[in-house]
Amino acid sequence: MKWSLKLGSFAGIGVFIHWTFILLIGWILFSSLSAGQSLVQALIGLGFILALFTCVVLHEFGHALTARHYGVGTRDITLLPIGGVARLEGIPEKPMQEFWIAIAGPLVNVVIFVILFVVLWGMDPSGALVDPRSPQAGQLTQLMWLNLFLAGFNLLPAFPMDGGRVLRALLATRVSRRRATAVAANIGQGMAILFGIIGFMINPFLIFIAVFVFLGAQAENEAVEMQSNLAGLRVRDGMMTRFRTLSVDDPIDKAVVELLAGSQQDFPVLDGGRYHGILRRNDLIMALTDGRRGASVGEVVCCPCTPAAETDDLSATLETMGKNQWSTLPVLGEGEIIGLLTLENVGELLMIHAAQSGSGKTT
Repeated sequence: MKWSLKLGSFAGIGVFIHWTFILLIGWILFSSLSAGQSLVQALIGLGFILALFTCVVLHEFGHALTARHYGVGTRDITLLPIGGVARLEGIPEKPMQEFWIAIAGPLVNVVIFVILFVVLWGMDPSGALVDPRSPQAGQLTQLMWLNLFLAGFNLLPAFPMDGGRVLRALLATRVSRRRATAVAANIGQGMAILFGIIGFMINPFLIFIAVFVFLGAQAENEAVEMQSNLAGLRVRDGMMTRFRTLSVDDPIDKAVVELLAGSQQDFPVLDGGRYHGILRRNDLIMALTDGRRGASVGEVVCCPCTPAAETDDLSATLETMGKNQWSTLPVLGEGEIIGLLTLENVGELLMIHAAQSGSGKTT
C-alpha cells in the first residue's frame, strides 16, 4: 500500500503502518496533553492504543496464516487508523476454505480474550479484575473486553468485513460465488447506511466505518463480477495486436516520438529480434528528468516483466500483473511478440461483453 512505512516481516509477511496511523498517534498524544494529562499518563494511554493495535495485527495474521494453510499467500499487512488490512493474493475456490480464513481473525481475538480472562482471574479469583465496572479494573481489563468486542463487531454480516465474508462463504455452498458476493455486498451496503445514520446521531467515527464498508462492498462485488466475465477467456482474447516495438539500440528520442505519435504508453524492446524487456512510460519520463536524453532504450528498459503466452488464462494473468504492478505485458506466440496485454484493453473487452449481454447478444 502506498505511503506506508515497513515495520518488519513476520512469518515471511511484511507488516506496514500507513502514514495516517502516525497522525492518529500524534492526535492521541496532543489530545491527552491538551486535556491536562502529564506526559507519563499520555504515554500510558498511547501504550494501550498500541497494545490494542498489536491485537489487530495478530487478528490479521490469523487470516494470513490460515490462508497460507490453504495455499493462498499474503502480500502484506497494513495498519490503518480504522484497523488492519491483510492483502491476500487470492480467494480459495472452495467456499469453506474462505469461511475458515475469514473466521480465523475473530477467533484470534476470542483466544486473546480467554487468555487475558484466565490471567486476570488468576490474579484475583474474586472476579473484580474481569469486571469492567469494578474500580479495580485497569487497562488490561479494557483490552480483554475490547478483544471480545472486536471479534463480535468483525463478525457482523457487513461485507467486506469478516462477517460478510463468512456470509458469502456460506451462501456460496448453495449458490454461485458471483451471486453469493452480490447478496453479501448488498447486505453490507445496507448495514453501511445504517452505520452512517447511527454515526450522525451518536458517534461520527461510525461514518468513516460506513464509508469503508460501503465502498469496500462495492469494490469486492465489481472484482468478482469481473472475474466471472473473464471466466474461460484466454490472453489472446484481451490482447492488443496493433503496437510498436523498439530496439535496445534505439535512442531515447525515438521512444519519445513513438509515445507522442499514438496512445501506446509501454513499448516492448527487442534485442536482435528477440524480446528483451519493456520500456515503460514512467521509466522514459524518469530518464528524461535525469537528463539522460542521449541514452539508448536498452539503458533504461525494464527487464523483469515475464511475457505471457497467448493461451494463458486471462484472469490468472491479470492477477499476476496486479501482484507485480505491471500495467502492460507482452504476449508471445511461437517465440515472437504477437500482442500486448494492457489493463485498458481488458477494460474495453469487459465493456463490450457487458454491452452485448445487455442487448441479449452472445459472444
